Amino acid sequence: MLIELWINEKKTTAEIEPDTLLIDFLRKQGCKSVKRGCETANCGLCTVFVDDKPVLSCSMLAARAAGHHVVTLEGLQEEAKGFAAYIADQGAEQCGFCNPGFMMNAIAMFRENPDPTEEEILEYLAGNLCRCSGYEGQMRGIRSYLAYKKKEEGASE
Repeated sequence: MLIELWINEKKTTAEIEPDTLLIDFLRKQGCKSVKRGCETANCGLCTVFVDDKPVLSCSMLAARAAGHHVVTLEGLQEEAKGFAAYIADQGAEQCGFCNPGFMMNAIAMFRENPDPTEEEILEYLAGNLCRCSGYEGQMRGIRSYLAYKKKEEGASE
């Protein structure tokens, strides 16, 4: 079956099998930030944006993405760069395997709720599995980044 979609703002047309998962399709297109973890939609490693909404690509058929805009971490480098520095500063990246999915969900949170409470942060990130840490470093990084953004916004007003 032939599908057409936009991956990181680039129009892509490809022949796929009807049962091809979006994660497999994206990896074949060179999007290596999209990781395979649990294959049960429980770890968040495969998170991508479909029409600006976070989606677990291991639980979506590539055919369902036809006609839509899909964004992976490769397409969000500028937006992710500043936040990634705060995560690294807190030592929260450890092995780094969960980082792409974590970054995608954090960016979705920043876009939807630029001033989340601690509880809201935990809710947004509940679907991300990190086997290396107790999430304390990630939480410190998020809080530091949000404080920086708030200070930056105050200075520009």
